[in-house]
This record gives sequence, C-alpha cells and structure tokens, in this order.
Amino acid sequence: QVQLVESGGGLVQPGGALRLSCAASGSTLRSHVMAWFRHAPGKEREHVGRIRWIDGTTDYADSVKGRFTITRDNAKDTKSLQMNSLQPEDTAVYYCAKSKFGIATMAPDDYDYWGQGTQVTVSS
Repeated sequence: QVQLVESGGGLVQPGGALRLSCAASGSTLRSHVMAWFRHAPGKEREHVGRIRWIDGTTDYADSVKGRFTITRDNAKDTKSLQMNSLQPEDTAVYYCAKSKFGIATMAPDDYDYWGQGTQVTVSS
C-alpha cells in the first residue's frame, strides 16, 4: 500500500509563493508518474502538473505554466510543487497522486493513490 502525504499549504497574499511537498511511502516510485491536482469548491478536480519519476519529465496545465514547478527528490521519495505568483484562482485543496502505470495523462482515473490534500488559500 502506498501512502502519500502532502504538506506546505497555507494562506498567502496574491503574488506570493508557497512550496508544497508530497512524501511517499510503501513503494518505489521510479516506474510511475506523480501528479499534482487541485480541487476548488464547486469545480472539477483539475490536473496541475505531473512528473515521470524515472527521468523527471514534467507536464503542466496551461493555467500554471511559468508559475509552478514540480521537482523530485529520488533519495527521499518526495516531490515538490513550487508555486510562484499565486493568484486567488489558485485557491484550492492540492492533492498528490500516484499513477497506476508508468504512463499517465491528466485524467484523475489514471491515478490510484491519493493524498489527503493540503489547503492553499490566496487572498489579501
């Protein structure tokens, strides 16, 4: 069983920055894709970005390109989401997720393990 735990959420003013972390335990991640999703009230769960663990290849939603960066730490089996230039529309619960297979898309159904989420609130 894989356990994912997010941390680093909080309240930040528009234009500010936060760094989220996702710690994984229970299984190796090198053959999987790790993704960040977010879910705001009244909206669908949205793919933010993902990283292929084996080589660090990343992909991002258009809404966050240039502002968010996903990084990996192989030694610690963790990944981070650096969020810069945060705006109110970025407010959501952010989730870490692990893919079922080595190839995954932005579809939530491609992922079988999810963290509990960490709240990010962008407000003045």
